[in-house]
Amino acid sequence: MSEGISGTDVLFVLLGAILVFAMHAGFAFLEVGTVRRKNQVNALVKILADFGVSTVCYFFIGYAVAYGVDFLVNASVLSGETTAEGYAFASNGYDLVKFFFLLTFAAAIPAIISGGIAERAKFWPQLAATAILTALIYPIFEGIVWNGNFGIQAMIENIFGVGFHDFAGSIVVHAIGGWVALGAVLLLGARRGRYTKDGRVIGIPPSNIPFLALGSWILCIGWFGFNVMSAQSIGSISGLVAVNSLMAMVGGIIAALFAGRNDPGFIHNGALAGLVAVCAGSDIMHPIGALATGAVAGGLFVVAFTICQNKLKVDDVLGVWPLHGLCGLWGGTAVGIFGLEALGGLGGVSFFAQLLVSLLGCVYALLAGFLVYGVLKVISGIRLSEENEFLGADLSIHKIGAYPEEDVR
Repeated sequence: MSEGISGTDVLFVLLGAILVFAMHAGFAFLEVGTVRRKNQVNALVKILADFGVSTVCYFFIGYAVAYGVDFLVNASVLSGETTAEGYAFASNGYDLVKFFFLLTFAAAIPAIISGGIAERAKFWPQLAATAILTALIYPIFEGIVWNGNFGIQAMIENIFGVGFHDFAGSIVVHAIGGWVALGAVLLLGARRGRYTKDGRVIGIPPSNIPFLALGSWILCIGWFGFNVMSAQSIGSISGLVAVNSLMAMVGGIIAALFAGRNDPGFIHNGALAGLVAVCAGSDIMHPIGALATGAVAGGLFVVAFTICQNKLKVDDVLGVWPLHGLCGLWGGTAVGIFGLEALGGLGGVSFFAQLLVSLLGCVYALLAGFLVYGVLKVISGIRLSEENEFLGADLSIHKIGAYPEEDVR
């Protein structure tokens, strides 16, 4: 029986890892559909290359930083068949698929950032940033929240009576990625021609709405692996997480439908806004609370994206700061509201603990974004030349466009 349960848990977590890995295709096509045609190849290559670099850095450094576990022993120990001093791996290679699952979360950080810095960022400096983020910046915060590192969770629990609750990463993954992206976007500056000297905003429409929609659909489907399988064992799986994810998603869709006045970009991103926000509390909210959380997130994304682009003149191409940064911040805080027993939740959370750690996480990520991309800007530069930006990242970096026959003509 124990062997059967162990094998089932391995399969469960593996399926979750595959679903979240598939979400990276969603990130890619969401960006492909939003950027101009001359930058579509770059969007696809960036996401895949970032995943490769993330895997190596998280395997050798990041996972050890977060959880104090390394894989520098023979395969029989890793698979749990034998033991070694200082190493205790579960049977059937469970710890290996757990690494795979958590890796897909870590790799989401550069995938999120990619959409904000699209169309004008250099390729190799971005890969260098990915290495730093997945080896150190993200795992430090991940370990604090999900592994109790540095005693910070214990301190929060002593002050507020309960620790900080983030079941599937509204803060740990999405807010961290979104606020790091804001630092990178501000250091890069706007795309050339986006804003005129006299203050006018020049619209740059998405290149392909079907691709944008495809990216959103892939992300929505994979998100049920992201949230539900964060339980990390078959015995801990909860249908409440699945239904709360569903309700938050549709809440985001409906709110963005009305707030965005039928705009397809807002509607498809509204679904993602709701899912971002519900990650943290999907295991303890009532479905009506999840619906409200998603609805607020969908409206928040539309309003914040519009202000960011048109008022603040921050050229965040895919709106990753409003989507992941602000909606992630709202999600981390919303746990302390809709997770309360008084509002139908399971309880065990504190509003002030949620608010404090959520804000501190966002500040940490913003400072990290300025630090990492600021250093790279000084060392190698992070922005394409004016000529290469005009030509497009596809031809200037990868030497081929998404539609080569048109380049030949």
